[in-house]
Amino acid sequence: MKKKKIIYKLITLLLITLSIPISIYLLDRRTNFINRAYFSLTGNEANLVINLTDSRPFVPHWGYFAQGGEERDGMLSDVIKPVSIIEPVYIRIDHVYDFYDVVKRGSGGKLEFNWSQLDKELNVILQMGAKPFVSLSYMPSAISSGSEVDTPYSWDEWKQVVQRTIEHVSGKNELAITDVYYEVWNEPDLFGGYKLKGSKNYLTMYLYAERASRDVRNTYTFKFGGPATTGLYKSWFDNLLIFAAKNNLRVDFFSWHLYSKNIADFEKDIFNAKVWLLNHPKYASTEFIISESGFNSENDSLYDSDFSAIHTLSMYAATFQKIGKILVFELKDGPGPEKFWGRWGILTHENFGEPTPKPRYKALEFLNLMRGNWYPVYGQGSWVKAFAITNGSSIKLLVVNYDPYSKHVENVPITFVNMPVTSFTFRRTDFLGKTTNMQNTTSDKNWKTMLFMQPNTASILEIIP
Repeated sequence: MKKKKIIYKLITLLLITLSIPISIYLLDRRTNFINRAYFSLTGNEANLVINLTDSRPFVPHWGYFAQGGEERDGMLSDVIKPVSIIEPVYIRIDHVYDFYDVVKRGSGGKLEFNWSQLDKELNVILQMGAKPFVSLSYMPSAISSGSEVDTPYSWDEWKQVVQRTIEHVSGKNELAITDVYYEVWNEPDLFGGYKLKGSKNYLTMYLYAERASRDVRNTYTFKFGGPATTGLYKSWFDNLLIFAAKNNLRVDFFSWHLYSKNIADFEKDIFNAKVWLLNHPKYASTEFIISESGFNSENDSLYDSDFSAIHTLSMYAATFQKIGKILVFELKDGPGPEKFWGRWGILTHENFGEPTPKPRYKALEFLNLMRGNWYPVYGQGSWVKAFAITNGSSIKLLVVNYDPYSKHVENVPITFVNMPVTSFTFRRTDFLGKTTNMQNTTSDKNWKTMLFMQPNTASILEIIP
């Protein structure tokens, strides 16, 4: 009898052990299902209303890009033409000090500067029609106490490096580039593990860099800020601005990075930053910048797919008129094992022939059709985002239906209020699809239509007199 009990216990234990991975798998599937079901049940469908009474000028918050440190020498020189086509305004580069060998220690112990390699990269940016957005990173080996992400031997030497950088790039007698953005470091909470106190204190780094920005001579105007953290963190937000106020430091812009498939995270970050800023009235005019954006900070095959394009369109539609700049990461893939390898670039690498535009590139071309003056749009939903403009006589409405699960279908009611015309052509241009035209007349000042949208699709609707 005792032997049977032992066998029974062993069999029971074996069954429990075997069931654990199955249970975990099923739980994960169930959790995924619950998440999708919850989002479907709690999300709001759109009922778009566009008020055509009055249009206002705006500056697009797209056209801004960040390029990662994929290669050391001339990494953007092969994509000048395709990048110039999408009309970039600013292009951000990091690794300025550890990739381009700008500073070394001379025989007398003094710092010597050589800008030739950096100038090549900056000149490429200028040829693209953009201005540089310079991430002041990482620590030059000539002054570092360790690696490229460690503190310098002397913070005064860090100050000297930053000062000479600004004087060279923005100097009236040097490169003479106006309105350059200078950002103190890149993801300090990750690269270097900087904190807000202790031996690796980001605030100390910012203090000496800001002092450098004050001491520059004979330069054009420029913007100065940071911290370009891996996300928007209240502790970094408050501590930097409190420290800056206490020491009378300039913070022209506050920057952070955001990678998320959830578009609401972009809206939430911007809202939170605006609320938090109310506690720092000295910096009420500080600009907010998401200086890297995407849906995954790691390699992801979706970066080579249409999903990436719809995510980009939805991100910009959802944040329209809420933030000044969101930088797309990145312009060009680094060299990889094959042409399409899930890298972040909107263009492929030249190792596999002429760089090929990926879907996100096409999304930015699509966005560029939406320049002009803007109209207010009300009634956006959880999945469907939109914004409207006029570029003269025609009226355009960009509508995006984005669902990270690629499931949501929506039939969107659209009302144009105070129509300026009674007879018009109604044009629908589908992203990566066809264009259709329909003649319409209306006797009502308010004109209604419906737009049926499959998951992860976008269209521009145009009213042409």
